[in-house]
Amino acid sequence: MIQNSELILNPDGSLYHINLKPENIAHDIIFVGDQERVEKITNRFDSIEFTTQKREFKTQTGIFKGKRLTVISTGIGPDNIDIVLNELDALVNIDLETRKPKEKLTALNIVRIGTSGSLQKDIPVDSFVMSEYAIGLDNMLRSYLIDKVSEKDIENAFIEQTNWDLQKGRPYVIKCSESLVDKIFSNKMHKGFTGTAGGFYGPQGRVLRLDIQDPELNTKMDNFNFNGTRMTNLEMETAAIYGLGKLLGHNCLSLNAIIANRATGDFSSNPYQTVENLIDYTLERLVK
Repeated sequence: MIQNSELILNPDGSLYHINLKPENIAHDIIFVGDQERVEKITNRFDSIEFTTQKREFKTQTGIFKGKRLTVISTGIGPDNIDIVLNELDALVNIDLETRKPKEKLTALNIVRIGTSGSLQKDIPVDSFVMSEYAIGLDNMLRSYLIDKVSEKDIENAFIEQTNWDLQKGRPYVIKCSESLVDKIFSNKMHKGFTGTAGGFYGPQGRVLRLDIQDPELNTKMDNFNFNGTRMTNLEMETAAIYGLGKLLGHNCLSLNAIIANRATGDFSSNPYQTVENLIDYTLERLVK
């Protein structure tokens, strides 16, 4: 039995952080970072059956073209993904009354809709990137036993080509869910190798008043190549989603609206429309 201190419930029986009970969620889920983006998606729904919010975790469940979907805001960063994915898994794969894992496990389908900046000149602003692989530069997933799900050859190549300082921890590489690629991918998207950083400033090479450990890291990542796989964009959630999803048996895919190109210095003239276009695209592919 899982102890009360390990699986924490609210007085009403909902999961502690996300404030949800099993009946509140669909098995097809969209992740967004920003809580205000939840309703930008669900305002397209035919109906909404459930809404809740606790801290940055806002959830709405409803029907879009006959399909039941849940949209959840995760907030920013791998630490928040650790909370949301573990608690979602508990909703479907742990009996909250007996506090024991279920014998028959449920696989959720989770698609992240996010924004990001491209690292490559040929992936322009206002385009879409589907993360085929993600590399975690954050260490969160290293708290788990990940050898069976990580891509060690790509990890080793990245460490060698970037002269990565292992004092920052060993990066981990995870591949996306093939079943969701078959459903979501089209020629409207670039396949990507996404970097997941543990912060926005220094961890992504930004310098304000503090010097950073490797000022050349972004250039090294731009030039990384493993059998044709290049790094395409940087953000703060995808590798954590892929890693926990694989460990827990869920299908995960991350899609990014490219609103900036750090190689050219370009920024989208209408980033909000680019995000709206990605939302429409994703919803239609989910119900197809």
